[in-house]
Amino acid sequence: MRGRRATGPAEPPLTALLALLARDLRLAVRVGGGALMGVLFFLLVVTMVPFGVGPDLKLLARIGPAILWIGALLATLLGLDRLLAADHEDGSLDLILTSRAPLELALAVKALAHWLATGLPLVVAAPLLGLFLNIDGLAIAIVALTLLLGTPALTCIGLIGAALAVALERGGLLLPVLVLPLTVPVLIFGVSASNAAIVGPLPFGAPFTVLCALTLTSLVVGILAAAAALRHGME
Repeated sequence: MRGRRATGPAEPPLTALLALLARDLRLAVRVGGGALMGVLFFLLVVTMVPFGVGPDLKLLARIGPAILWIGALLATLLGLDRLLAADHEDGSLDLILTSRAPLELALAVKALAHWLATGLPLVVAAPLLGLFLNIDGLAIAIVALTLLLGTPALTCIGLIGAALAVALERGGLLLPVLVLPLTVPVLIFGVSASNAAIVGPLPFGAPFTVLCALTLTSLVVGILAAAAALRHGME
């Protein structure tokens, strides 16, 4: 299909992976479903919450990190249904499966492209949106740091759901059901680390270390599990 360049078996693995990364980033910008849609949805979530909880600035500052994390989680889910489904529909996924590059590396590249197009803009937008919630400068920086380290885990966990749903009819509807329960630990420790640094009384290091461990584990387990699910589903 015009506008979608798939990697073929004749290309060297590194060249194929770089081409896959450039193609996914280009398509994310061209389709408009990457950074723009995610940030707009993030903005809607953050601006709608004060209407529900009221104009209490102290309350907004206290629950602000949780609001930002929930908004980032939901915004990350937006593009997951097309992460592998679009490649499956136009046949690019078959070429990726049969290319010389290992499937795990190809999925890692696709996860990186998704995070660069969706997760990183959320981290950049978080400080500005934190001002809407009456969060002070130091707290905003800490929340942005936890999002920077936690959003890659959300992407890799979502990659598992995308791989499971790609071979299912109407699998995109099942994707949030598959992914959301797996993201709960990341959400808990991301919010806990933010709150610990802002209001205490728990030390910041403990939940932050667990968050880093969850991200590193998700980077490995998520990609391996997604590759296994994709091979099984495409047989």
